Amino acid sequence: MTQPYRLLLGLIFSGLSLLFATGCATIPDVRVDYNPAANFSQYKTFDFANPLDTDSDGYQSILSQRLIAASQRELEARGLRRVRGSAQLQVNFKLLWTERAQVTTYAAPMIGLGYGYGGGYRGWGWRSGLYGSWPLYPTQSVVTPYWESTLRIDIVDITQRQRVWVGLISDFSSDPSAEASPYGIEAAIAAAFVKFPLAPRAPGRQ
Repeated sequence: MTQPYRLLLGLIFSGLSLLFATGCATIPDVRVDYNPAANFSQYKTFDFANPLDTDSDGYQSILSQRLIAASQRELEARGLRRVRGSAQLQVNFKLLWTERAQVTTYAAPMIGLGYGYGGGYRGWGWRSGLYGSWPLYPTQSVVTPYWESTLRIDIVDITQRQRVWVGLISDFSSDPSAEASPYGIEAAIAAAFVKFPLAPRAPGRQ
């Protein structure tokens, strides 16, 4: 194989690899709800619930630490400041688990005795034998249960004692060994705050 053809094949395979990598990238499924009567421009300070619902056994989990860091970055980018003890907003996180089922359908294998017409070294004619099923035979399905996790972000007006914003991130992965984690957590939080009523401020603007 000549050098130009090798170079061409290398470029083709590189392009296909990039295409498949992009196609396989997961985009967080985010839904939000908020109180339309709330004036978000009046909020200047926030803090996190203590303990968070993602904490356990009386200590702060690694997941909580990552969620705090990612959310604090998003809120500060929108001009809010974290204070302890007298904040206007309180942020909390909760993991919700829902049992799902994946259904896999395949053609049912069928082999049995039958008669057919065909040829061979003995000539053409009717004969008996073993025959496989046609593709249009009935199918079988296998149901595999699994658990889907959803991260809920609650932002509460402490004075009013009511939620003013809720973000739901479906199929949320909290596994540190998952692809692009912990950056996956940061991407999920960033995707949720894209739908926050306050937009990020320009760099240098107070």
